[in-house]
Amino acid sequence: MKSILHQAHDIVFERNEEKERMYGPFEQGMEQAARIASELSRKEITAFDMYNCMLALKLSRASWNYKEDNYLDCVAYMASLNEYLKPKQDEDKVNKKSKRTK
Repeated sequence: MKSILHQAHDIVFERNEEKERMYGPFEQGMEQAARIASELSRKEITAFDMYNCMLALKLSRASWNYKEDNYLDCVAYMASLNEYLKPKQDEDKVNKKSKRTK
């Protein structure tokens, strides 16, 4: 039996193509969910906020009842959030360097 970390890895990194056919790219789905939530709540909600909301929901569910799926989803959301933030961090570093050289 695979550990929860291996299962989360498979969800985020190995089954992307399968999930994209069903639901579209995960990161774009979070961005779209953020736009919809922003409209519904009449305040700006970012994709980062959506990831955090999904983590909060899974942890809230886990506080009521043990179900491994809640923890698996948390780990998968954290891994996906990490991948989502990597290019943004790299972009921020480039922008900071270019500002210093001006």
